[in-house]
Amino acid sequence: MSADDGGNNMIKRTLLAAAFACATPAFAAVPATLTYDHVTLIDGTGAPERSDMAVVVKGERIAAIVPTKDAKGSLRDMHGAYAIPGLINSHVHLSTPPDRKSALAQLRRFVYSGVTAVRDMAGDARLLADLSSESRFGEIPAADIYYAALVAGPEFFFDPRVAASSRGYTPGTAPFMHAVNGKTNIPLLIAAARGTGATGLKIYADLPPNLVDALTAEAHTQGLIVWNHADVFPTTPKEGIEAGADTVSHTCMLAYQASAQNPRAYHNRAPVDAAKFKGETPTVVRDLFTGMKKRGTILDATLYVYRVMWQQPHKTLPYCPLALAERLTGEAHRAGVRISAGTDAPADWNSPYPSLYDELGLLVHGAGFTPADALQASSMIGAATIGQRKNMGTLEPGKLANIAFLTKDPTEDIANLKTIVLTVKRGKEYPRAGYKPIAKDEMGDAD
Repeated sequence: MSADDGGNNMIKRTLLAAAFACATPAFAAVPATLTYDHVTLIDGTGAPERSDMAVVVKGERIAAIVPTKDAKGSLRDMHGAYAIPGLINSHVHLSTPPDRKSALAQLRRFVYSGVTAVRDMAGDARLLADLSSESRFGEIPAADIYYAALVAGPEFFFDPRVAASSRGYTPGTAPFMHAVNGKTNIPLLIAAARGTGATGLKIYADLPPNLVDALTAEAHTQGLIVWNHADVFPTTPKEGIEAGADTVSHTCMLAYQASAQNPRAYHNRAPVDAAKFKGETPTVVRDLFTGMKKRGTILDATLYVYRVMWQQPHKTLPYCPLALAERLTGEAHRAGVRISAGTDAPADWNSPYPSLYDELGLLVHGAGFTPADALQASSMIGAATIGQRKNMGTLEPGKLANIAFLTKDPTEDIANLKTIVLTVKRGKEYPRAGYKPIAKDEMGDAD
C-alpha cells in the first residue's frame, strides 16, 4: 500500500466516523428507503468486488444494488467503504447458565461489530426465545438468534450445566433439554422441541447409533435442522454423518474416528490419539471429509475454543491440541467440506470485538483459508447452517439488509474487520461510534 493509499484510508475513516459520531448508543432511525452509495461491494458470493456501487435498502431488505451513478432518493455517502454481508457466529452459548445481563452485553458487542446473527447451541430456551423476539423486532441492539433444543442420553444429565439451564425442571425433562432412551416417544419429543421455537435439534452425547438415526430422521420429518457433536459417544463421527446430520461441531472430535476404540461416554473420554496424526492423516478421517462433501454436511470448526482450552486448562480438559484442529479444518476445507465459523466461547469482557474475529483469524493463519474463504464461512455458509440462505449470507436484492461497512478491505487482511464503522441489521443502523463497551459487571463469570 502506498503512502497515498494510507492517507486516503485515514481520510475515509475520519469522514465515516464523523458521519456517525452523533448517533445514539442504541440504533439510529433511518428513512423507509435509504441508499448507501460510493460503496466497494464484496457481496459474499465469490464474485469480484465492485467499486462505486450503491446498496438500496427498503425497510428490512435490500431493494437493489446499482452503480452509484444510478442511485436516487435518500443517499448516504459511504466514501468508498467496503460493504460485506453481516457476519454469523455459528456456535455461541448465551444462556448456559441463563444470565440476561451477560447475554445482552454479548449481543450488543456482536451487532456493533458486524455480527448480525448467531446460532446458540443449547441453553435455557425460555431466555433465548425472549431475546430472539426482542432482537427480531429491534427492541434491543443485538444479533438475531437461532437456537437449539438439546437431546442426549440419560447419563449426560448429571452435568451441572443442565440443572442451571433448565431450572424448574428435573434434569432431562425440559422440552429444550431432554434425555432420550429406548423407550422415548421420539415424535412427541421432537414436537415439544419445535414448540420451544428452536431452529435445530442438537444431538449431544451418550446416544447409540440407532437412536441417533431415529432422532435425525424424525427431526427432519418435522422440519428441524440437525446439529450434532462431531462425535456423539458412543456413536462415531462416521455413524453420525451417515445418519444425516446437517452440521457437525468441533473439528477435533472427527479425530476420534482414528482411535482404536471410540469413547463410550461424553464425560469419560480420553484425549484424541494425536500420535495417529504425526504423518499423513489416517484414511478413515480423510474418508469422513469425502462423505461430508458428498452429503453436504457442514463442519462447525470452533478453533477458538481449542485455543481457550489450552490457555485455561484448569477450567476445561484439553482433549485435542489447537494445531491438530487447525490442520484437520484446513484439510477438510481443501477436500471441499463447507466450514462454518463458530467460537463456542465469548471473548473476554474487556475485548472491544467478539471472539468471531479471532476464529476468522485462526481459519486464515492456522487452517490456511484465504480471507475471502473465512468471510464466506461466517456469512454464506453460516446462513446455510441456520437454514437462512434465502434471507442472509450474501448481499443481493431481496435479502435482509444485514451489512457491515469497513474502511479497509477484509479480503486483503482479515484483521481489517476491526475497521468497522457501521452495521446495518434488518435495515436498522448500529454505528460503531455508538457502541457502549462491556462493563465487567455485565459478564458475571468474568475473570
